[in-house]
Amino acid sequence: MLAVPAPSAAEMPAVVAGATVVAGGRRILGPVSLTIGQGEHWALLGPNGAGKTTLLSLLGAQRHPTTGAVTVLGGRLGAVDMRDLRRRIGFVGQSVADRIPAASSALELVLTGRDGILAPWWGSFDAAARAAALGQLERFHCGHLAAQSFAHCSQGERQRVLLARSMFGRHPLLLLDEPAVGVDLPGREALVSALDTLARGFEAPATVQVAHTLEELPGSTSHALLLREGLAVASGPADEVLRDGALSACYGLAVRVERRGGRFTARAASSW
Repeated sequence: MLAVPAPSAAEMPAVVAGATVVAGGRRILGPVSLTIGQGEHWALLGPNGAGKTTLLSLLGAQRHPTTGAVTVLGGRLGAVDMRDLRRRIGFVGQSVADRIPAASSALELVLTGRDGILAPWWGSFDAAARAAALGQLERFHCGHLAAQSFAHCSQGERQRVLLARSMFGRHPLLLLDEPAVGVDLPGREALVSALDTLARGFEAPATVQVAHTLEELPGSTSHALLLREGLAVASGPADEVLRDGALSACYGLAVRVERRGGRFTARAASSW
């Protein structure tokens, strides 16, 4: 039987090889290595200050590593135009929401995803584009919000609108920075359902989701990376990583993990 060659870095959504980030004379990340394959859905977890946001900034082509190499969508950071690379990466998080004109409607916001702009008046959109954008809103159960201003959407609705925006741009890599922060229980469950719908869709992007709790993760989560003080505690398939021992080492607390119906839950061992 002929051996099938392993995919190269250029064929992977992202490859991080021994990357470190030093800021203010202090190492805040690394060395960390990570390979995100096509169709994979990663969870990124760890205590506050573990380096999650820093790693996400590397994957989003927002900064260069101090040492090591990072290749995203075939482009090695430092050897490509980062601005062009960012247009191919979808992002859902508060940093995007804070920069959106408050009066923009949900439909207008989704339209901006096509060109990676933030204000709808910077682009030109015909009837076909508007119909396609509305279709993305409906895909995430937000069609009824099309004419509503983004500022008047609930936190959970905003995150789903941002998901629709990222998919309208058809990004091959989607980064989610704590999408469930500030969201109530119904909003969280709607968001989780939307992420599962996204994972089942045609040409679903590879995703990386930063989360504070396991309950925020959709059942489609395939892989996980646990960080503590900038270093990887465990990395690999979710069923192998999201276990009592690894989570306990990551958070410095005895934790017990369960998985039911594809969803993970975690509690301090003393509460069982």
